[in-house]
Amino acid sequence: VFYHMKPLPIGIQTFRKIIEENFLYIDKTQDLYSLIQKPGAYFLARPRRFGKSLTLSVLDEIFSANKELFQGLWIYNSPWQWKPYPVFRFDFSKQKANTTDELIQFIFRELHANAQRHLVELHAPIYYDRFHELITKTAKNEKVVILIDEYDKPIIDHLENTQKAVEMREVMKGFFTVLKGSDPYIRFLLLTGVSKFSKASVFSNLNHLRDISFLDEYASLVGITEEELKFYFSDYMLELASKEKITEVELLEKIQKWYNGYRFSAEGVVVYNPFSTLLMFANKKFEHHWFETGTPEFLVKLILKKQFDIIKIPFQVEAFQFMTYEVDNLSIIPLLLQTGCLTIKGYNKQDDIYTLDYPNYEVKQAFLNYLYKYMKKEEPSSQIYELYSNFKEDNLDECIGIIRRIFQNIEYDIQIQKEKYYQTIFYLIFTLLGFRINTEVKTNQGRIDAVVESNKIYIFEFKLNDTAENALKQIHEKKYYEKYLNLGKSILLIGVEFKERNIGNYIVEEIS
Repeated sequence: VFYHMKPLPIGIQTFRKIIEENFLYIDKTQDLYSLIQKPGAYFLARPRRFGKSLTLSVLDEIFSANKELFQGLWIYNSPWQWKPYPVFRFDFSKQKANTTDELIQFIFRELHANAQRHLVELHAPIYYDRFHELITKTAKNEKVVILIDEYDKPIIDHLENTQKAVEMREVMKGFFTVLKGSDPYIRFLLLTGVSKFSKASVFSNLNHLRDISFLDEYASLVGITEEELKFYFSDYMLELASKEKITEVELLEKIQKWYNGYRFSAEGVVVYNPFSTLLMFANKKFEHHWFETGTPEFLVKLILKKQFDIIKIPFQVEAFQFMTYEVDNLSIIPLLLQTGCLTIKGYNKQDDIYTLDYPNYEVKQAFLNYLYKYMKKEEPSSQIYELYSNFKEDNLDECIGIIRRIFQNIEYDIQIQKEKYYQTIFYLIFTLLGFRINTEVKTNQGRIDAVVESNKIYIFEFKLNDTAENALKQIHEKKYYEKYLNLGKSILLIGVEFKERNIGNYIVEEIS
């Protein structure tokens, strides 16, 4: 038993509570010091549940000069002056506004709470005038610090209803207009959110903000680095390795595969998902901890509506394609990146091209499961497990039968653009199967090849509205089987025709 292990701060976003109740805190104060030592206005975008709220809570205590909370942390003995500033906190993650009136009422309540904290009275009748009044009245003796959490949540909550999202954006725009005009009164401003809305949007009135979201310098401001994992969680790792009956090196590899892989800048440090990592240590289980709570359903709906080709992930893009997007013209690539479904996996400096991919096993598996479930209106696990079992037993006819049943149960009304739709379903089936068994899926326009490696090697070629004979002929022409010839396993070539919304005839040829 590891008696000296600090409890894990699951779901705790208040720095004071973490310190006073002796929870584990990963010291980020050196990074924060580099951010706050100069006056400025900043924006940081990160996915949900990545530690943004805790970061603001730490900043609140630093700017409130509550030095005693920081004993043992880097900033305690730093050159920081520990001078108290008036701090305003606004947390838009708490609002659940369905109308602009409800959002304005929420802003009034937040303004009132901040005014009470600093013993000032506010009288202006309009919410943005009242915000200006709060700043000017409080800043008489000292410049203020403003910390705004999840600024975009009132907009994101309504992305499926463009008109309402735009209305919410306009309310927020009014609120943020005050910030630029109040710049002389502000010592430090940090705005956090999931996304950055551009052009004729919130940020058009905040063009003095420095966006640090994609800067190498701040890549590890939230999230857990490799060094932090080894240093702060060494006892937890010993305990989990013992439970899993594997070595610490093997455990680290498993944690990396499941929860590492987030990179928020071209050449910045890679970080682990903090929410998933903490829950893994707390529950002593490798599960889809973050994805279940962090992924909006509207994103999956949008992928299907815009017929976004998930088969092409990973892909390469220029920076402007994922930096910002518009409420009234939603672009999927920045949404996938900013919600944490994709991350930066590579950067070509010469061409200024980024490679985007799934960050890790948790996200890829959960995302594809979620997409499959949404397209099929049912859980994939039982069907995929049945398929897996039959491949292990080399029951090819039964495997084909299961795939037929999968397609029989697809609701006709969501079968958009046939060819791409069927390709996507095949891709999902074989990729999800690949999490259990070694599969490889190659695609290009108009067809999908799938390779399943079990006791035998199965090489599939699916043809839409073409014959099984032609599918088999293509396998021979392209010599898909050559790379598997030296494995000492039987190789089955399977040409499959796909017609009338299901698998038709198929031909099997064995080579060994």
